[in-house]
Amino acid sequence: MSDQMCDVVVVGGGNAALCAALAAREQGADVIVLEAASEELRGGNSRFTGGAVRMVFNGLEDLEQIYVDLSEEERQADFGTYTMEQYFDDMARLTQFRTNPDLCEVMITKSFESYLWCKNKGVQFIPSFGRQAYKVDGRFKFFGGLAVQVNGGGEGLVDALYKAAEREGIQVRYSTRAQRLLQEDGQIVGVEARSGGRMERIGTKAVVLACGGFESNAEWRTSYLGPGWDMAKVRGTRFNQGDGIRMAIDAGAQSYGQWSGCHAVSWDLNSPDYGDLTMGDAFSRHSYPFSIMINSLGKRFVDEGADFQTFTYAKYGAVVLAQPGQFAYQVWDQKTIPLQREVYRGRRVSKVRGDTWEELAGKLEGVDTAQFLTTIAEYNAAVQTDKPFNPGIKDGRSTTGLEINKTNWAVKLDEPPFEAYPVTCGITFTFGGLRINTDAEVLDTEEKAIPGLFAAGELVGGLFYFNYPTGAGLTSGTVFGQIAGYGAAKHAKG
Repeated sequence: MSDQMCDVVVVGGGNAALCAALAAREQGADVIVLEAASEELRGGNSRFTGGAVRMVFNGLEDLEQIYVDLSEEERQADFGTYTMEQYFDDMARLTQFRTNPDLCEVMITKSFESYLWCKNKGVQFIPSFGRQAYKVDGRFKFFGGLAVQVNGGGEGLVDALYKAAEREGIQVRYSTRAQRLLQEDGQIVGVEARSGGRMERIGTKAVVLACGGFESNAEWRTSYLGPGWDMAKVRGTRFNQGDGIRMAIDAGAQSYGQWSGCHAVSWDLNSPDYGDLTMGDAFSRHSYPFSIMINSLGKRFVDEGADFQTFTYAKYGAVVLAQPGQFAYQVWDQKTIPLQREVYRGRRVSKVRGDTWEELAGKLEGVDTAQFLTTIAEYNAAVQTDKPFNPGIKDGRSTTGLEINKTNWAVKLDEPPFEAYPVTCGITFTFGGLRINTDAEVLDTEEKAIPGLFAAGELVGGLFYFNYPTGAGLTSGTVFGQIAGYGAAKHAKG
């Protein structure tokens, strides 16, 4: 006996879930959203995001359809373009050509129209000045294919989507954790959930799973990502325990994607174990291409300037985690400190400062002081000055002769006072999950759709491997959330 009945149940409370719920409601379905978090903590990982979104656009004319408003001064910026071909190339290159081509094509080709849809639901978008643009010769130039972010970041995104859900009559059940999918003859007929200390059954004709990956589950992280991953900080919500993935697999779904891979970034060493809603994305430390990174041995361990940070930041967290003690320092001088993102100047920022390298070295807790000073001297001597420094492009200004050369944006660190920021690994989401088709239907182990079961967001496997381009996660959730919602409503209406 069911406590409630509806056409579509959406499990989850972030961007993908709300897009699915709104899309299903648009088709006339009666929708219930099950959010494991309380109303105060709602929103999943989406609430913690900085809000950058990756979409296809062919210049300012396209972007003006997305942006809330642009001043005349802002119109003078060099927004560039981001074509489908560029998007495909970036996804292929960063995933080492493992991204599922069919899913990738859907995400890319529907990216622009999906964000127009979001705008019509009340989400506001603005240019990503201060995050993805640098002033070059007096004019802002955007880099990395990103020119759009949500106004208000993750908080603004979640607030707008929940306002739309309330306006459109979608019921949201908070502190309600889905535990099991109910089936009859292979067809999804309901969800069993825990709410207020009791179990209840919600009868439905279709379910959309959009409740995130397993990054908040330390046991699963260690089992699938490997030893040491229980030590990672969790950037976002504590509620992403892998429940949706587990329920679906128990119902016959096929696991898919890179279960040993994840999105992980450089994160303030002294941040809490889980995301802090009062801080959002403010513990991120993504400006490292203009610094050098030093581990506890006093040595550099990665090419900080290999590419724009939008194409390296999601894999360098794992590199930091692999260092002795699971930490490193980003080291800066006054020439490049002005290029730091605003979060480096916010509250609760961990950093040390010194007027000389010797003074700074003495403040780097846990770092080999002598080797650190040697590394700084060797790095400065290796910087090539034949090419001009330009933060808006991959400038080719490099070092030479080092064990690990810096490929771009190499400048001598010689203008005091010097600063160092301690970082560790912050995990955002996991890459392994469920297999879906291009209609967002969950597939079983025989690659047949499980009737009435759909999925979207971070629990979908097969899109990201090894690495990730900034903003593609929100895009995946938005695109497949809409597709899942439309498909679930259609299935429910029969």
